[in-house]
Amino acid sequence: MKTKSNLERVLESGHFAVTGELGPPASADAGVIRKKAKLLKGNVDAFNITDGQTAVVRMASWAAAVMGKEEGMDPIVQMTCRDRNRIALQMDVLGISALGINNMLCLTGDHQKFGNHPAARGVYDLDSIQLLRMVRDMRDEKRFQCGDEMAVEPRLFIGAAENPFADPFEFRVPRLAKKVEAGADFIQTQIIYNLDKFAEWMKGVRDRGLHERVKILAGVAPIKSLGAARYMKTRVPGMDVPDSVIERLQKATSKEQVSREGINLCVDIIKRVREIEGVAGIHLMAIEWEEVVPEIIGAADLLPRPVFAE
Repeated sequence: MKTKSNLERVLESGHFAVTGELGPPASADAGVIRKKAKLLKGNVDAFNITDGQTAVVRMASWAAAVMGKEEGMDPIVQMTCRDRNRIALQMDVLGISALGINNMLCLTGDHQKFGNHPAARGVYDLDSIQLLRMVRDMRDEKRFQCGDEMAVEPRLFIGAAENPFADPFEFRVPRLAKKVEAGADFIQTQIIYNLDKFAEWMKGVRDRGLHERVKILAGVAPIKSLGAARYMKTRVPGMDVPDSVIERLQKATSKEQVSREGINLCVDIIKRVREIEGVAGIHLMAIEWEEVVPEIIGAADLLPRPVFAE
């Protein structure tokens, strides 16, 4: 019988889910993971462990996930195709399941040219959709990608990422459909600042009935500074930051007030996406600002989080 993660139980029970994100350190400092996990505990139902985010060397996602699990958290291991071929990917899938980790997020991965080892050789043996299909077959068919059978399948709740704002916009819903067909159980989206465009994307999702086949968690994040908002607007591909967001932050008269307004903006967005049909939860990304997570979740009226008996 498949072991259900806390995240799967929350979504299955109909609660509005909350996931967080934890970036491992660029060192072997286990204390960083444990400190961040304590900030998130009780405020999120599960938390992502990034896997070499922006192609920068950091502690392995699976190792940080084990530490988070020891802190009583429900980890979501991110796994990218950038650094592993299909043999290594399947080995890691078996490993995380054997360690009692029951969630994973399938990603293609940021290209190595953007990180601190640009001369590294990228693998990209599979992409995220092919990885989804492979993990689903391992779980549901007890079969490796080559066709060989296994004795004990990995018991995983399988997720993927989706960007409602990338161009061309008309391809966004069809791409989500491909991930659903490949085996995604849940989706975490890119950070939302353009609510109108996200609502339009969700309408397309509902028109195809995809919201009934996959749990969609809307990506949200507080903005810490005006410079960060401008950077996301002009320099980060796939981000959509409307002028109205910049203008709202510009009205603040100090750095502290900008940060406060960035938190308030995040809470406002959470309340608005919660009203959109088909949104099953949020994915709160407060990387290196985890201390504001309890405040945001509380202000958004999302506490206490549901607790299930073992």
